[in-house]
Amino acid sequence: MKWAWVLICIVAGLVLLICGLLIPAHLRAVDASLLETATNGKPTLLEDGRTLAMEKNLGAAQMMVAAARVAAIPGWDRLGATVTNLAQQNPGALFWGDDARVENLFGNNFNPPPQNAQAFSGFIVQQKNLKAALAPLENSKNSAVQELLRSRSLNHTVLFPPPQSAAGQAFDTAVSICGLLMDGNHLTTNLSGNILALAAAANHGGGSEPLEQTLMDFMSLGERFNWDQLTAFVAKIQNAGTLHLLADEARNAGEKLPVLFAAVQLSGKPANVAQYVANFNETGLPDLGASLHYGAGGVNELAKSGKRFYDPKVEQRVTEFNPFGSFFYSAAKFSFWNPPLALAVKWFCYWLAGFFFAGALHCARPAESPLERPLQVRGFYLFREILFSVGFLLVVLLLSEPFLAQENQRENFSLLPRLPMAGDAVAAGIAGLKQTVKPNIMNPTIILTLLIFFVLQALIYIACLVKLAEIRRQNIPPRMKLKLLENEDHLFDAGLYLGFVGTIISLIVASLGLVKFSLMAAYSSTSFGIIFVVIFKIFHLRPARRKLLLEAEAQNMSEIYVPIATPAPNLPS
Repeated sequence: MKWAWVLICIVAGLVLLICGLLIPAHLRAVDASLLETATNGKPTLLEDGRTLAMEKNLGAAQMMVAAARVAAIPGWDRLGATVTNLAQQNPGALFWGDDARVENLFGNNFNPPPQNAQAFSGFIVQQKNLKAALAPLENSKNSAVQELLRSRSLNHTVLFPPPQSAAGQAFDTAVSICGLLMDGNHLTTNLSGNILALAAAANHGGGSEPLEQTLMDFMSLGERFNWDQLTAFVAKIQNAGTLHLLADEARNAGEKLPVLFAAVQLSGKPANVAQYVANFNETGLPDLGASLHYGAGGVNELAKSGKRFYDPKVEQRVTEFNPFGSFFYSAAKFSFWNPPLALAVKWFCYWLAGFFFAGALHCARPAESPLERPLQVRGFYLFREILFSVGFLLVVLLLSEPFLAQENQRENFSLLPRLPMAGDAVAAGIAGLKQTVKPNIMNPTIILTLLIFFVLQALIYIACLVKLAEIRRQNIPPRMKLKLLENEDHLFDAGLYLGFVGTIISLIVASLGLVKFSLMAAYSSTSFGIIFVVIFKIFHLRPARRKLLLEAEAQNMSEIYVPIATPAPNLPS
């Protein structure tokens, strides 16, 4: 029966461990299965691109084709062929989309460039096109447009040259782009209200830099998109802050600009996409590119989660077989609808698996000898198994959780665009402006290292308290308890030994350059060990020994002092 219980505990522990590993809920990552679950009923990238093409928004559809090609989505070539065929029938739709009103403003000034190579800022900055754009704006009935046009009389600007100067063409270009968007109702009501407030503040002496920054963002986006793409990109932006984040990200996107465009277009929530890429400036666009495979639902799920994308290959191989596959996809649906509870269940499975493994070790121990039976205290083995299961949980989390030690990717700087000028004579604005960012010494790697060392030392501290309590309750004389406490000195100093080992390993890892963290994290291992050992020995071990010494001495005195019977006196008869 003993080995039967050992086998039962091991099998139960393995089943629970596998169940925990198959629950796709993570602390700092979103599993691909959750994005797949979010796909149901939501349009895919190719479907959205086809809809745009059928609505004559060929410029936006062309960006969707480019995004599908970058993300390697099967079928992108067929969508590209559809867009090409429609463009041959209506070449202007690649640049203007279905906006005939703005297209007619420029008349014969526009010649469709091959493959849509010309962006809108490069087109409108030309003097004849700039005049053609400003003329109808001056007669606009939109109050925000009129307030924006009044900002052309500003004499003191920060990012642009003054509008009245010889280089004022850049400011007029930005005003034209923003004005055309507002006049054509291509901006949300909230964003138009933000621009109206910024323009009014600048016109009444409140400072022009916020307005200039917004105009600079429109100019920057116009350098990368044609008119159809620009209107689609900004259509659902709700405020100037989101516009600024997206403009910064577009400037730094490079070849992955179509991915950013497709993520904004598919999700319909530009603020979530902007914040996601700002938080993960290194991996944000690649992760969004991976989420494009799962359509609008997948992009939305990833963007709102604020976590990295995770697609383990081993998981895919295991879930091909039942019952693993059935359990995994049921767990994926559960994790999608209630992520915190799914994560709690996952951790509980790990903890319970560790408890069963500790139970197997307890059952496999040889039976105690008759001499050791007085040392057995009922119930204390449960405390040791609980401590073991907590340590097991910590180890499994360290080995299985993706991106647990991921460093912060956020960068707080912005590169301002180079403004296109007629003849390229003047470069307006501040090129390459970069704010100095102080490095954060408390990055996630350091915090995780400190937490691991602290938890390990706390577990050893609790184990020492349990052992001390066990010795106190053993049914043996005080002198024997003192001997047993001396025998446990190495256990009571284990925190120091672990602290030294942790520091040495940390310094070796740091010297090899495997992980970047400060010396504070390395020396924290020894520091925690000293603190916990000192607290245990001064506040727990020392009083316990003092009490046992007094009890042992009192027992010795009672054994030495034995009263001698007084002889009865002989009385005379």
